[in-house]
Amino acid sequence: MKISAFTFIKNGVILGYPFVESINSVLPLVDEFIINVGNSDDETLKEIENINSPKIKIIQSSWNDGMKDRGYVYGQQKMIAQFNCTGDWAFYLEGDEILHENELESIYLNLKKYRDVEEVEAFYFNFYHFYGSPELLGMTGYRKAPRIIRNSIRSYAPDGLFWVVMDKNKKGRYPKAVDAGANIYHYGHVRKISNMQEKITQVSKYWNSEPPVFKGYGDIDHYALKKFTGTHPKIISNWLKNFAEESFEPNPDYKPNRRDIRNRFRLKIEEFFDIEISKKHYKKIKI
Repeated sequence: MKISAFTFIKNGVILGYPFVESINSVLPLVDEFIINVGNSDDETLKEIENINSPKIKIIQSSWNDGMKDRGYVYGQQKMIAQFNCTGDWAFYLEGDEILHENELESIYLNLKKYRDVEEVEAFYFNFYHFYGSPELLGMTGYRKAPRIIRNSIRSYAPDGLFWVVMDKNKKGRYPKAVDAGANIYHYGHVRKISNMQEKITQVSKYWNSEPPVFKGYGDIDHYALKKFTGTHPKIISNWLKNFAEESFEPNPDYKPNRRDIRNRFRLKIEEFFDIEISKKHYKKIKI
């Protein structure tokens, strides 16, 4: 069995991504890591080269800054990397996402278990979305998502987050997936406030929108936050000490909007019925 990992990154240093930690967290699991590095204004390429792993294969690309339709440029860059994967499985990990060292074996055993079960097209992960502080979790976004896909099926990414599988070139659908038996630790919303403002500024142009001013993480409904009680991956510890916001300061004047009220209602339903009903980009199957 051969396992590929892949990602894309541009201006990772300027934008405050823990991309070196992300890469190193998955390297022990995979046979190759395809990294599509966009033309950057910082030392992103050099930082990746300095990892000095024979598993890493670098592709350098230019982004289409004229593509401003709903972030589709991310789908383009994601697929450049995926199309160069040669493994049985292709593992997509973004530059602010980390794997826990204690969970690598579980992922590997599941990939091996379903290697020849063609009905299994993908694996989904549980997500820890840290928000404002490494000790807080944001609960309103997706909390499960597929990040490993069988590399022998026809799939593409309409944006950077999910896959569509094509049946007979006419109709797209989400991949059929089973549990990877692990979590993905997402640190993008605990980076320094200045880095987050720069990230918002650069991302907005690909969505054809004006970048809002980011004053801090406090503008959020406190019902959408939950205390993190687990352990962080060891590989991210230095980044958390030096590049993450250390504490969360809520905005005392924040007033919940209609979306917040809907999210409160959904979270109460989840708690009462002990279920998880966030949006999912896969079809869960039982084998």
